[in-house]
Amino acid sequence: MVNPLAGAEAATSVPGAASVLTAPGQTLTVAGAAVTVADRDAYGVTEYVPPPPPPPVVVEETAAPEATSGASSGTAKKSSAAPVAGTPDPGSAKAIAAEIVASRGWGSDQYDCLVSLWQKESGWNVYASNRSSGAYGIPQALPGSKMGSVGADWQTNPATQITWGLNYIGGRYGNPCGAWGHSVANNWY
Repeated sequence: MVNPLAGAEAATSVPGAASVLTAPGQTLTVAGAAVTVADRDAYGVTEYVPPPPPPPVVVEETAAPEATSGASSGTAKKSSAAPVAGTPDPGSAKAIAAEIVASRGWGSDQYDCLVSLWQKESGWNVYASNRSSGAYGIPQALPGSKMGSVGADWQTNPATQITWGLNYIGGRYGNPCGAWGHSVANNWY
């Protein structure tokens, strides 16, 4: 057998290499060393120091004032502090709820509790539906068809849902802060 690579060696020079690498009329001239200068022009670097954290906010639970609580069923005498809801947008479900809460003689603290409760339950979405339990609407009625006792439009009308929900809350918890307190303690109402 014959080794095809036998005798193969790499050449260290190419005949006529100098003439191959240069063509007539081309030259390269290096004029000297180039120096790159960077100037900071009065810029300075300071280390970022974060501000101190704010002091913690302490929220205390207080008893619901009897003057603004309305009728009480006795199941929840203490209310959990609910954040202030603010003024609702005109024509919104929250505005409808504010009117109904006021018409029942409940104060703004009860409206605040209601806003927190239903924000947690449904995000104030008329069409909110819980697939696992079947709860429906702003108050998350279980089953949703119970709201038909207030109006045939229970699936789409926020006023119907809110009226039913406040009737339920009034009968079971006395007022929205009673329902909110129960929800905070038990994660349901």
